[in-house]
Amino acid sequence: MKTPTKISPAVIKRLPRYRRFLIDLRKKGIERVSSGALSELMGYTASQIRQDLNNFGGFGQQGYGYNVDALSEGIDAILGLCAHYHIIIVGVGNLGRAVANYTYFYKNEFEIGAMFDIDPAVIGTQIGGVTVQGVDLLSDYLSGHDVDIGIITTSRSSAQSIADVMVGCGVRGIWNFAPTDLEVPEGVALQAVHLSDSLHELVYYINNQK
Repeated sequence: MKTPTKISPAVIKRLPRYRRFLIDLRKKGIERVSSGALSELMGYTASQIRQDLNNFGGFGQQGYGYNVDALSEGIDAILGLCAHYHIIIVGVGNLGRAVANYTYFYKNEFEIGAMFDIDPAVIGTQIGGVTVQGVDLLSDYLSGHDVDIGIITTSRSSAQSIADVMVGCGVRGIWNFAPTDLEVPEGVALQAVHLSDSLHELVYYINNQK
């Protein structure tokens, strides 16, 4: 598998979806799949699938297609899912708890080491065996622990300051669920999940279906 120098964000965005479909094929005992068969399953053109995967080289063989196990494992390696990532969550309201519960499904790859909140009623409680700490302890915790990903599920008003603390303490990636756009320096990965944007897009499509 070759290591590409620069890959389009659109290709990276499609890789997790390839992974999900391949996992389903593995569960069904399917050992190989063609780009045409993947096209029918996923809705991408066979040409697009081949082009996406050729960015990384060495997966398919003409007349054979793709080995499902090898391709699935290869995508895991490309995405970095063969490693283990340490996570913290800041903001443990309903959304924060939902994200925490979701993350626990992937505990082999992602480990929640700490959670933080400002609510005295929440501080000291446990979620999935992790005790919620006061957000005033965030800097101290980050200074003593290597954290790969910081998850922000706070209010709009505090999200940027929380992100600044994370970045200042060496957190390499931020997954932002707060309803605001964050600014981070170059070298820090940022993924934003704006639930309202997704809902508004859905409403548009409801009202503009042919």
